[in-house]
Amino acid sequence: AVQLVESGGGSVESGGSLRLSCTISGNRWDTTCMGWFRQAPGKEREWVASVDSTWQTRYSGSVKGRFTVSRDNTFYLEMNSLKPEDTAMYLCGLGYTFLPEPITCSSASKIDRWGQGTQVTVSS
Repeated sequence: AVQLVESGGGSVESGGSLRLSCTISGNRWDTTCMGWFRQAPGKEREWVASVDSTWQTRYSGSVKGRFTVSRDNTFYLEMNSLKPEDTAMYLCGLGYTFLPEPITCSSASKIDRWGQGTQVTVSS
């Protein structure tokens, strides 16, 4: 079975940086996309950034210019200039398709597998 495991979360002060990692095991699909999402208490899960199956990167407006997403055998989220409003549980997700067409992971509806999450807390 496919497993995603996030790591790298923690507590930092405003303006600080963190690097999240998502290790992937058991992946059997060739066409996949990866996405980072976050969820704060009492709020809906929010898309943060993703890498399409075409390797194109995408960012939400709230993190563009501050966060950088990348993937090789591991999926990363480099977070700089962190703000208190970035505080949330961060989850990585994998989407896959058997169809001969590209897919994006910029929506939770496209995610087929989720990790358990890693907490990021930014203090002012």
